[in-house]
Amino acid sequence: MIKGNKKIINAWTFYDWANSVYPLVITTSIFPIFYAAKIALIGTGPDSNMVEFFGYKLSGTVLFSYVVSSSLLVVALLSPILSGIADYAGNKKSFLKFFCYLGAISTGSLYFFDPVHLELSMMSIFFASIGFWNSLVFYNAYLPEIAEKKDHDRISAKGFSMGYIGASTLLIICLALLNNFGLFSEPLIEARHVFLLVAIWWIGFSHYTYYYLPKETETKKITKDILFNGFSELKLVGKQIKSILKLKRFLYAFFAISMGVQTLMTIAVLFADEVVFKDTDDKSGLIIAVLIIQFIAVPGAYIFNVVSRKIGDVKTLTIAASIWVFVCIFTYFFVKDPIMFYLLAGLVGFVMGGTQALSRSTYSKLIPKTKDTASFFSFYDVTEKMGMVIGIFLFGFVEDVSGDITTSVLFLTTVFIVSFILLLLVPKKSN
Repeated sequence: MIKGNKKIINAWTFYDWANSVYPLVITTSIFPIFYAAKIALIGTGPDSNMVEFFGYKLSGTVLFSYVVSSSLLVVALLSPILSGIADYAGNKKSFLKFFCYLGAISTGSLYFFDPVHLELSMMSIFFASIGFWNSLVFYNAYLPEIAEKKDHDRISAKGFSMGYIGASTLLIICLALLNNFGLFSEPLIEARHVFLLVAIWWIGFSHYTYYYLPKETETKKITKDILFNGFSELKLVGKQIKSILKLKRFLYAFFAISMGVQTLMTIAVLFADEVVFKDTDDKSGLIIAVLIIQFIAVPGAYIFNVVSRKIGDVKTLTIAASIWVFVCIFTYFFVKDPIMFYLLAGLVGFVMGGTQALSRSTYSKLIPKTKDTASFFSFYDVTEKMGMVIGIFLFGFVEDVSGDITTSVLFLTTVFIVSFILLLLVPKKSN
């Protein structure tokens, strides 16, 4: 593969355009509103948000947290096995396709979401999450293969920006289609068609990426031993990372910051629905906030890229971590009405774009030169997913125990403070 080929790079970034509709429409905006309304139809308790799931009673938010964190745990366990196979057989593109299709088809199956059969319905969320996050393992692994290190920040930022723009475009289309169908009032039946549209968008646009990514030339046979070779590969990668002090300490910090950022993004709309918009049936404010985040994230990714060129990647991420601490404190004390929530959305969008793009590109520059990029990005992915598993689970657990979702925000504040300290401990020079 020739590094720096513009067609390949553009096609690679286009997968962000294709897949980012899942986290925006399904994880962050329309589905959480749809989900909360459906839970309210069968819910019990003072706020009508308590449901029964396999015999256990818990709130709809807590259930959502537990299902998503469980799916991420599966992703973390599968990644080493799959990346080991991909590195051995040279078939990253095949795995990318498989998990893209799994995620998109599972997303489309949300059309049949029925709160009366909650256990079965939540399986769609479970497998959609597995498909989305596992596809990113193999997608991210292409970055060091298609571009020189000096271009990683710019290309990573371009990918995330493509994702924000593409996802926002589809969200606006969805809102236009649903405008006359009562998206923000009961019974939200018409919103089901949105989930099919997300699936079609994701699969359809991903084929532009598949067309230009180089064809797989190796045809090594997958044997029984290779199935668990990924864990051996992961151990070897872990040993290499342990010997590179800067990379090791960066991953510690990345673990913490991923725990905070991804938890916040997964729960944000459900939090706002419970705290900011709980006394109104009009949920359009939630979508407005989501769009603010998406559009500000685009310049945010590029601004952080410019800043990183001047002061360095790690210092820039340290600034991002400090902003995330402020976001959590501001949320806990001041975000009680829509205006404050919109201000918060703008700040979250600005720092989110930079944090995600810069984290990926920083890691890609810190790893040693190797052909086993899928294994190295599997380690990155496992680190991120374990952070998300713990973060999202504990967010739900704290709410479950305390009975107050705002208490969970204090937990996130602590996480970002830890990430800030860990980033300060990353050495300036590689050893």
